[in-house]
Amino acid sequence: MILVTTGTQFPFDRMVLAVDKWGSINSEVEIFAQIGKGGIKPQHIESTDFLTPVQYSSLLKKTKVIVAHAGMGSILTAYELNIPIIIFPRSFALGEHRNDHQTSTANKFKDVSGIYVATNETEIHNYLDKSNRLKKPEQKNNPEYYKLKNFINSFIEGNEL
Repeated sequence: MILVTTGTQFPFDRMVLAVDKWGSINSEVEIFAQIGKGGIKPQHIESTDFLTPVQYSSLLKKTKVIVAHAGMGSILTAYELNIPIIIFPRSFALGEHRNDHQTSTANKFKDVSGIYVATNETEIHNYLDKSNRLKKPEQKNNPEYYKLKNFINSFIEGNEL
């Protein structure tokens, strides 16, 4: 299953529509999306505005790939559960967020194993086309894991990144 999550603050129609379009021609793939209140309702994939923590946890148990905005919670969840994640940063210029911090976050993670950064619909579709072959995050004995861990610690402590 592919799990799409927009986070809890805002809907993210551009990402949801990109995955919905891919789902329209890949109907054999199970896709579930948490789309946020007020978002566009996808036509070709199952969705809900919000998920309870119990529902989210249950879906994660059968998730093979996560598609998400570039939120730290989504990235950490994917990494901790060893699930490949396609992150699609919200754009300030398109009115999707208050600033471009998600683009900065995505740029920091673009070379981390198991994290795939898409910047447009075509890139999301390309990653989804090979979703069965995306590498999982490698945690143990992986320098990228420690790089990620140090980055997160610096981020939490408010150090320069």
